[in-house]
This record gives sequence, C-alpha cells and structure tokens, in this order.
Amino acid sequence: MNYLEQKIAPRREERLGSCIEFGGTVDEIHKQFCGCCLKNKRRAFSQGTICQLLPATAILTSLQDCVVIVHGAIGCGGAVHSQGASVRVGQFNAGDKNPKGALWLSTNLTESDVVSGGEEKLKHAIIEADKRYRPSAIIVLSTCIPGIIGDDIDGVADALKDQVSATLLPIHCEGFKTKIMATAYDAIFHSFLRNMIDGKDETEFRIYDNDISTTAEKLRRSRLVNLLNVSSMTGADQKELTRLLNKLGLEVNMLPCDAHPDAFRLAPFAALSIGVCPTHDDYFMTYLEQKFGVPFVGGQMPIGIENTSIWLRQIAAKLGLTEAAERIIKSETDELNRALEPLLPPLRGKTAMLSAGEIRTLATAVLLQELGMEIVAVRPYHYDKFGVAEIEKLEKINPKIRINVATAQPFEAVNLIYRIKPDVYIGHNSDNVWAAKCGVSILPIYGTNSIYNGYAGVYDVARRLKRHLKNPSFNEHLAKHVRQPYKENWYSENPFKYILGGE
Repeated sequence: MNYLEQKIAPRREERLGSCIEFGGTVDEIHKQFCGCCLKNKRRAFSQGTICQLLPATAILTSLQDCVVIVHGAIGCGGAVHSQGASVRVGQFNAGDKNPKGALWLSTNLTESDVVSGGEEKLKHAIIEADKRYRPSAIIVLSTCIPGIIGDDIDGVADALKDQVSATLLPIHCEGFKTKIMATAYDAIFHSFLRNMIDGKDETEFRIYDNDISTTAEKLRRSRLVNLLNVSSMTGADQKELTRLLNKLGLEVNMLPCDAHPDAFRLAPFAALSIGVCPTHDDYFMTYLEQKFGVPFVGGQMPIGIENTSIWLRQIAAKLGLTEAAERIIKSETDELNRALEPLLPPLRGKTAMLSAGEIRTLATAVLLQELGMEIVAVRPYHYDKFGVAEIEKLEKINPKIRINVATAQPFEAVNLIYRIKPDVYIGHNSDNVWAAKCGVSILPIYGTNSIYNGYAGVYDVARRLKRHLKNPSFNEHLAKHVRQPYKENWYSENPFKYILGGE
C-alpha cells in the first residue's frame, strides 16, 4: 500500500506488528514473533513510557535553517530543553561555529482553545515564524490536543503555502495514537517525502567543483550516497562512518539529523541510500527507492566488528566495490585486533545487561560478546521484524538470554537487575540511573563525544568498559544510601507478572 497517499503515516503496530510487551528468553521471543503471537500482548500495570513527540523533537530541532512549531500545550515542548546541548553540539559539528541551539515555538493551546479550536493560533505562529526568522522550512508538530479536537494542520499549511516563503511541513506526532515511539521516525519522513522531496531542480545542488555538471544522471553515475544518521549518533560516530565510506571512494550526503533541507532535496539523485538503523530509516529508504529508483541497504547497524564488516560488504556489493571493501575490512580489523589485545583480559567473563532502542540494544550486545563478555539480559524498547537478525545471533550464543521488551517500565528493570546482578548495565541515562541505584556499574549506550559505530567504536567501547569495571565503588556506595521506590517483596516476584501472556 502507498502510505504517502494518506496525510498520516501508519502506526508501527499496524505496519510492522511492533510490540512493547514481552518477558522471557531470546529463543522464546524468536519463536513467538515468527508465530505472530506478540501482537496481542499487553500490561495489566504500566509505569512510564515515552511519547513519540520526544524522538521527533530530537531530530527536527537539529535541522539547519528550520523553525519547529509545537502545536499544543506549552508543556509539550518541554523535552526540547533537555536536548539543547546535543543540538548545539550537532550544529557545531555541522560547521556552525556559533551554534544557537534549538529554534522552536509553541502555540500554547489553553483550555478555551480546546473548545474553540487552535487553528487560528497556528496560522499566526506560522506567519510570525516566517516573518521573524525567514527559515528554509517551518515544521508543524501536532500533539495530542489538536489530534483530539480535530485541528487540520495539513489544511492550515495548504492555505498558507503561498503566503510564506518557507516550505511547510505538517507532522502528526500525537502521542496517544501509538505505543511505539519509533512511529515518530515514520511521521517525520512521511511529511518530508510528501511535501519537500520532489526530484526537481537538481542542478542547484553542487557537491563537487562548480565546473562539474550535477545533472541527475551524472549524480547517479557518481559515488554520491545518502547516509541516514540517527539522533543517538555522536559527531564522532558520523565522522567514523564517513571515514569508512570515503575510503571506498564515496561522497556522503548525510541526513536527517543536523542536515539542511537541501540534503533532503538532493537525496533522490544519490546512487545509493545507506541506513545505520532499520528501525529509524526503513520507511524513508523504501519510498525513496519506490518513487525515485534509489536502491538502499539498511538491515545492519554498524556496531561491532562483525556488523560493521557486514555493513561495508552490503554497500560494496551494491556499487561494485567488493574487492576494495575486503581490503579495507582486513586492514581495519587487523589494526583493531592489535589495539584490543591489552583491553580484553579484564572484560572476559564479565556479565552485562543492556537497554535502549531495539537495534542498538541487540547490536551492542553482539559487540560485547565479541569482547568476551557474557550477555545476561537485553531490554529493547520495542520489537519487530528488524530485530530478528540480531536475535538470531544472540540465540546462537545463548538461547536463554533474558529479554524484556519494554519502553522504560523501571519496575521490571530493577527486578531483573536484583535477580541477575550484572557487572555492568549499558543503557540510556534514564535507564542507567536505576542500575546505578542498585550498585551496578553503568555505561551510556550512546552520547557525549564517544564513538560507538564502526571499528573505532569497538575500541572506544572496550576502553571505557575497562575503566568503568576497574572501580565500581561509587555505585556500590550509592546503593547503600538510596532507596528504591519498590517494596522488598517485589524482588521475589516474577518480573513479568504484569505482562499478560508473558512468562
């Protein structure tokens, strides 16, 4: 079905059969997913989750020359403040030596607006944003309130498109419509594909010297590739993957995070689209191929030795660069193995528990296994067909690795931590705080200026793990002086007792 004919992207529950409720082992989830038994699971009790507006603002506020209008209550934009530092770092890495951070406005809908409608406020906000900032694009994010009262953000954008100079991009991110926060990625790409990417005016884009013609056909014959980054990638991650692609002789058009809208307009003229996370970018790359004939590779996250090598081989196979890729892989892995030798002895046999987005969690677990560590539990935020390949790798290592599919749900996480007692917990900061209070060493699964992707990422993760595991005393002392919000008898309960149909 061509979803682009619709104003709103489908929910992941419908399009992919994604779920956020499971507790058991990796062999069990593999069997149940293949048997279509995960779709009807639910929780009798739920403690916290993440709205799809959060990942949407993380991506959209990073874009260059854009204004984001959060159409809703003033609090709906509150998460943007927590993203300010990462947005400024991204702007700096993209070449802005005076980064200003996220540029966003709120329509500040009130109780009276719920009754009378918020479309007039949205019209004024769009006109004011265009007049004040003269951006290349104005992004309108619809939150729960306009979704409930029926504000037509697409109609407002269509009515104003000739009155403003900016391209208008209405995006539907109403949190109540889906449990899968990754639906936000589809919502973003859906709007860009419908309203910005048309495959026209290719001659305005200059990626090489000005004396080289950049017609669509010559761009296709060139080595231009779209590299789909994600908001959880650091600038160092992006440099590492760009370095590997440059070694293959490829020119990189990176999007969506930290990109200018022109990067999206250039995308249809690339020779290949390259994903780093299928959870994030399959929607965009699939339609780019269907509409403009741009092939793609995207089933692999380049985290770990094996996964990075597979990623490079997939790219090379599409572009006829197999021999060059094999030379690069051999050179990189030889150098990496020599560098890892002094780091591996302290890591061997150490146990790890991980929690984050689906592919990052599972791919990082495979990486830790390559370092000689034992994976005792993984907690992906959701699960669908894109996780199958990584689950199969973990299943070969140990089919009884515990898996808890949950977006947050700290009560389940803490129960598992007390039961399993891992040596290190690797997750989001919002997850890591619970492990730290349990006395477990922690390592962010992404963030700051560290490297996680590519061959350099393997070394950096190993180096930091060695340091964290060497002295866990801070978190051990912390656990003695803080209290968890749960009764002691919860830790003897089945951690998955509230998942109906679970273990």
